[in-house]
Amino acid sequence: MTFSLVARSADGRRHGVVVASKFLAAGALVPAAAAEVGALATQAHVNLAYRPQGLALLRTGVAAADVVAGLVAADPERQHRQLGVVGVDGPGASWTGPACHPWAGGRVGDGWAAQGNILTGPEVVDAMGEAWQDASALPFAERLVAALRAGDEAGGDRRGRQSAGLLVVERGGGYGGTSDVVVDLRVDDHPDPVAELGRLLAVHTMLFSRPDPATLLDLTGAVADEVTALLSALGHPVGNAGPEAALVSWAGLENLEERLVPGRIDPVVLTHLRGVAAHVPAPRQGA
Repeated sequence: MTFSLVARSADGRRHGVVVASKFLAAGALVPAAAAEVGALATQAHVNLAYRPQGLALLRTGVAAADVVAGLVAADPERQHRQLGVVGVDGPGASWTGPACHPWAGGRVGDGWAAQGNILTGPEVVDAMGEAWQDASALPFAERLVAALRAGDEAGGDRRGRQSAGLLVVERGGGYGGTSDVVVDLRVDDHPDPVAELGRLLAVHTMLFSRPDPATLLDLTGAVADEVTALLSALGHPVGNAGPEAALVSWAGLENLEERLVPGRIDPVVLTHLRGVAAHVPAPRQGA
């Protein structure tokens, strides 16, 4: 009851799964991924054992097509299953059991596999595959959501909309470098879950993406003066040491700590600081 895409980034560092369905919290069941290993989606009559078993096979170097073949061969209910797998290299692989509700099927290419069941038609997975290939200039997570959006706009689940999910992994790419989970977002029950997933990803990117070193501004001169004034207006006065300590304090409260760089400021942080300060009420004048 789902359409999904599993994929690998062009440099092979990231793997991810994106999914939508007329099913409560599909993102809690369908995706699985491990950094420098691969990703998979299990759907239709979901077999949750596929997730650890598939990743275990990928860890041993088994190709995606052979992972699919091995999982379904050992499953007596394989005719009701749907599965997509991508590994560290080579093409993705997909399986659609003959008992899956129509329309059901998949498309595969180098580093990706799109699949779905109970769809309006084959145009859904076709649109996902085409959008994935056409959006190579986008960041990886945004590219996955763009592919999901294309499938949704092409018709998606013929029963309607309810949930969506996105999972992206990269070695050391998670919060503070202490996790491999770069993005793990779910929309469990919503009238327009793909659009809501896109909104959540935009917020996640603003808060947690690492800053682009080429855009960083030195926290000196006019920039330091502006930051000092803005922080003071927000109740974070700057002492003789300069604005950096106050900036760290404020950014932590705003959940922007992943964007902090010693001695410099990310333009994304500065823009957010300006926006927050602009909504601070002006001091009331005395009578």
